[in-house]
Formats: sequence, C-alpha cells, structure tokens
Amino acid sequence: MSDSTYVAGTCNIGQKEIRRRQFVAVVGLFLSISSLIGLISVSAPTGARVGIFLPLMVAAVGFVQSRSKFCLAYGFAGTFNFGKLGDLSRVSDPQDKAADRATALKILGKSFLLAFVATLAVLVLPL
Repeated sequence: MSDSTYVAGTCNIGQKEIRRRQFVAVVGLFLSISSLIGLISVSAPTGARVGIFLPLMVAAVGFVQSRSKFCLAYGFAGTFNFGKLGDLSRVSDPQDKAADRATALKILGKSFLLAFVATLAVLVLPL
C-alpha cells in the first residue's frame, strides 16, 4: 500500500499527519509521566490517581492513530488528508464512510483499552 493513497477503513492520513499523531502521543506520554511523578510526590490516594486516565488516553490515541495510519476524527467526519496539514478531502462513497467510521470506533476502543490498562497499573502501584 502506498503511503499517499486513501484506502477506506484502512488509511486516511499521509506522513505529515502521521507525524502529527506521533507528536500527540509523545505529548500525552510526557503529561502522563509528569502526572505520575506528581502523584508519587504527594502520595496521592487511589481515587486521585484515576485522573491519570486523561493524559494516558491522549498518549494512547496518538499512538494508535500513528500506528494505524488512520485519524479517528477524520474517520468520523468522512475526510482524509495526504497533502499539507489541514488540506482535507471529503469521502464521497457512503460505504467508504461507513468503513472509516467503523475503523475510527476500533481505534477509539483500542485507545480506551490501552489507557484503561495503564490507569489500572497506576492504581495498583504502591505509592
């Protein structure tokens, strides 16, 4: 598969967009680590540690999207981009849109599962 070709339900972003998702994953990872350090430094109770889910979700979404070469927001919106950042094209075929939405839901589910498991790991840490 070429890195610059839209394939319904499989690939809806090009290399520049993939790099953007990788950046989001790194930012989410940085925020997660910073949050974890903060939780450890204040000996946060278990209930407060649940808050780490949000930065972990940011990291997971960026990671899964970059690995999948698929943007979940574009999938839900019926768009794709292989050109310069922000230069979107519309998906016209209803079957392609349905395939994109299904893939977007799978990416959201995978991201949620990753963030949930990582949050559970933080919850069981002896702080």
